[in-house]
Amino acid sequence: MRSLIYRLTLICLLAIPSLHVQAGDSLQRVIDFKTLKVGMSGNQPPLTMIDKNGAPMGFDVDLAMALAVAMQVKLDIQVMPFGDLLDALEKDEVDMVISGLSITPQRTESISFVGPYMMSGKSILTKRSALGNAASTDVFDNENVTLMALENSTSAAFIRNSAPRATLTEVESYNQGVKMLMEDKADALVADMPMCILTVLRFPDAGFTTLEQPLTVEPIGIGISKDDLQFQNLVDNYLDAYEKSGLLNKLRKKWFEDSSWVSRLP
Repeated sequence: MRSLIYRLTLICLLAIPSLHVQAGDSLQRVIDFKTLKVGMSGNQPPLTMIDKNGAPMGFDVDLAMALAVAMQVKLDIQVMPFGDLLDALEKDEVDMVISGLSITPQRTESISFVGPYMMSGKSILTKRSALGNAASTDVFDNENVTLMALENSTSAAFIRNSAPRATLTEVESYNQGVKMLMEDKADALVADMPMCILTVLRFPDAGFTTLEQPLTVEPIGIGISKDDLQFQNLVDNYLDAYEKSGLLNKLRKKWFEDSSWVSRLP
């Protein structure tokens, strides 16, 4: 797959006209240090996760690799809690964030987005059949229900807005949330639908269930500094070329349709 990404990236590069622009801070760092620093949580399968050997893998990892190849620089993935990613971007600790990041008006106040490169939606992971068959948030908008979500995520905001009577517990990682569900310390975990489906498949004996249809539809994009329009333009050109060349579609099939990679997880 790496060689495929490399070949397709070279084809895309040939299709993009040369960009003679003055580099902003993010782009200048990439040029000067010949390194693309990408922030990820490493805990949002199948987008970003850590394999048995401690190496990052997933859709977002392959996308970051393709961008680094296009820029002819080294890829440096910075793994950190999801809730810290936007702060790291604003502090210039990373050049971009690729981590299942939903495009929202609130986030666009502080950062810029390139994309979307895929669509996602909110679902719930639970062991309670009544919640697993929920057609709306009315089912879990109850003071006796404890819901979990990643810190500083759109899932947490979704719970606050759509189920204000439920008790919200914010967790640092999906692994923590899944563990709490297994130990019956919460009723459900609100998360992106691919993660919920994967967890059901990964732990067939845990009694997990998830929704058949997502509760929301959310565009997922690449977060970059709002002060570097040249960098935004560059990444937008690459992403557009990847869509037109079929690379994004190949990555979708690899990570969302072929489950063989699950065996590489710890």
